[in-house]
Amino acid sequence: MIKLDFNTMTKKELRAYVIAHPSDKDAFRIFVDLFTVNTSSETFAMPQSVKDIQEIESLIQQKLEQPS
Repeated sequence: MIKLDFNTMTKKELRAYVIAHPSDKDAFRIFVDLFTVNTSSETFAMPQSVKDIQEIESLIQQKLEQPS
């Protein structure tokens, strides 16, 4: 069996591989590392009102609609 080099795969390729091989823990770890290495460690306060929740939902929806 050929050993794949997950570090050379694109995010899209690695994602497809992880979905097709959910028991491959090494691939999953590298996949998670790829997506967490550049994330912000910024934290946010809990919403205090219905208006806050609606604003957060709106921001999430806007982010989901952005092209990748």
